[in-house]
Amino acid sequence: MKSYRVIGLMSGTSLDGLDIAYCEFTKEELTNQWEFSIVHTACIEYEYEFKQQLKESITYHQNDLNQLDIDFGKWIGGHVKNFIDKHQLEVDLISSHGHTVHHQPQLGITVQIGKGTEIARITGIKTVSDFRSLDVKLGGEGAPLVPIGDLLLFSEYEFCLNLGGISNISYDDHTNVRKAYDVSIANMLLNYLSQKAGKVYDDGGNLARSGKLDLSLLNNLNALDFYQQEGPKSLGYEWFVTAVKPLFEHSLLSIEDQLHTACEHIAYQLVKTIKHQDKQHSKVLVTGGGAFNTFLISLIQKGLGASVKVVIPEPSLISYKEALIFAFMGLLRTLHINNCLSSVTGARIDSCSGHIAVPPVFQNVE
Repeated sequence: MKSYRVIGLMSGTSLDGLDIAYCEFTKEELTNQWEFSIVHTACIEYEYEFKQQLKESITYHQNDLNQLDIDFGKWIGGHVKNFIDKHQLEVDLISSHGHTVHHQPQLGITVQIGKGTEIARITGIKTVSDFRSLDVKLGGEGAPLVPIGDLLLFSEYEFCLNLGGISNISYDDHTNVRKAYDVSIANMLLNYLSQKAGKVYDDGGNLARSGKLDLSLLNNLNALDFYQQEGPKSLGYEWFVTAVKPLFEHSLLSIEDQLHTACEHIAYQLVKTIKHQDKQHSKVLVTGGGAFNTFLISLIQKGLGASVKVVIPEPSLISYKEALIFAFMGLLRTLHINNCLSSVTGARIDSCSGHIAVPPVFQNVE
């Protein structure tokens, strides 16, 4: 049995912070089965000014974006080095998703910043980054990427649902082919509305729970063009700004009613997607920050009915599943095993994606 020690890094669209997960992976050679454990974790919040830079990076000219790419890589590298030193870790590999600035695969564009060469230079550890570009070059959406981990690490669940800034789902269809795609807006919208009420997020969905459903707003949300498309399909921040945000910007509804309606919308889209697969007595693993929103989870469970069980795992897996899977994807990249599925992204072929940065022999550690 071979064992690997990998740090996975994730910066999501909701800009909660940098998720760091130190994971151990083992592979049983006889059964070819992977096992994992999440050993240490941390979430490093962004300083206000840096968070604003990341939020506004979509508007940056190329030279400024290149500089932010380097600066963010240095920032990540420094925090990961501190994390390693604090826990006195032995690490074989670092695997970083980076922060998505642009994602328009229909135009052949996807940009994640947080330069892997800087992370490798500062930590002195081989680093894998830039997991989406190759798939987009192969005609794919470059997203979602986590289904390879769902397939190889969480096969006991019929559905794996992630409630991050955007919700996405992964499952095997009736021909046992892995399918996955972005389903709807999620925390990106809920956090935006909560911040209007002076809160970072809606803790437990309590604000939403106290509001009322507005059918007109709900119908407008459900009528958005994206929801009429078949997968593979993916969403980005640009879509939130151009399609979703305008529905709320001049709303006369209370924030509570807006949040309530937004949760009803998210649940409706997820329930519709799961029910369409017609899998009775199935289990849905829910992770991502939205799993802590008990009001949203109650709407999803109610919509699915008693025959489908919504499973909320331990907090470390809720918060760090994406970091875990990016750690796994980086490991697969170094082992030359395909980590990006064309059945999910729509690319011409499966691929082994990610740029490998090897640290220089003599580092100038910052």
